[in-house]
Amino acid sequence: MFRTMSLLRALIGTTRLVRHAPRLTAALVPDDAVLLDAPDGRLAPALVAAALGDPEPAAKLLAGTRDAAEWEDRDRYVTRLSAFAYGRDGWLGHWLAGSPHDPDALLVKAQLEVRRAWHSPARAERLRELGPLIESAAAAAPRDPVPWRLALDHARGTHARHSGFEALWEQAVRRAPHHYGSHVAALKYLSAQCCERQDQAPRDSGRSGGPHPECFDFAEQAAEDALPGSLVQALPVRAAFAQLLAGPEPGHGVRAERLDAAADRALALSAEYPAGDPWPAEVRNLLVRVLVARGRWADAVAEFGRIGPQATSFPWSVGAEDPLGGFLQARALAVREVARRTPLRARPQAGPPAPAGPGPVGGPDHGSAGGSGGAPGTGPAGAAAGDAGRAARGGPGGHYA
Repeated sequence: MFRTMSLLRALIGTTRLVRHAPRLTAALVPDDAVLLDAPDGRLAPALVAAALGDPEPAAKLLAGTRDAAEWEDRDRYVTRLSAFAYGRDGWLGHWLAGSPHDPDALLVKAQLEVRRAWHSPARAERLRELGPLIESAAAAAPRDPVPWRLALDHARGTHARHSGFEALWEQAVRRAPHHYGSHVAALKYLSAQCCERQDQAPRDSGRSGGPHPECFDFAEQAAEDALPGSLVQALPVRAAFAQLLAGPEPGHGVRAERLDAAADRALALSAEYPAGDPWPAEVRNLLVRVLVARGRWADAVAEFGRIGPQATSFPWSVGAEDPLGGFLQARALAVREVARRTPLRARPQAGPPAPAGPGPVGGPDHGSAGGSGGAPGTGPAGAAAGDAGRAARGGPGGHYA
């Protein structure tokens, strides 16, 4: 009897898959149109020029973000330019040779050297040598919070004490209290500290579940305090991703309801931006990986629709050598799962739902295969929401680890 029921379910699932999967797939961007870490219209010319050895467009781009106090854009561009310089730094050397005290060149150089040290076997020792370089970048642009975000990353890598980290955090938030990159750096520091404490605790100490709830507390409070449209509102979903990576072992005691609540909050934020918008792309990619891990297939398909062609290395590079392949595989899996759960006469959700508030907290089957279509962020209301969000833009999320 059991084998018969299993066969019936398999036959029905295959029939549904054949009927519904093509429609769901057609509503998504084709595989060959998906781009990994595509630069926006401001960064692309600077990267092209850097590839040709010309630092001038990068210098103008970063000077503009500094003059206009576009700290979130500045953080993102510094991170991308330093990542490019990791493999090709001739243009940066040319820039520094001509302007050794330029605050933008110093910041890119500091970010690059921290990245290099992070991948060294002697990470802590090499990072400690970079303290003066980071201090010089901060002194060269006193209003800029990005060097202080970098200092927070540096403090994590050198295992700084809480008091030292708190002093750096105060400097960062004094300059930009809602800066996403600084909040991500703080969350990473908290996670690293908590994991160290758990590793040092005796096996019979009875210690269980401490680290991740503490990180969730910080992420949730920061999200509550965030400005409308700020990517800081999605900080809990980053904590959820860390929890899912840690696995279900005892000692990682965050309830499933809390993971789903983090995803619900991020879904509401994502719906405020237009589909295919490059700005929230990393948060959307992070969110959809959490949705897939939680088995929230309909929500995942809708979020893949919002992502459009904007795949990002993080989080797909975590535990995988082919981030774009991981993105496409997860998308195909979500489509298959929605298709085979949709009755034959029903119409599966084929695109991003209209903007809406977070839904009820649920388990792995949260979200139905039905729902209305329509791209979020379209029309006057959607445009206004997107504009409000851009006033509180968040910076890059995945600097090193």
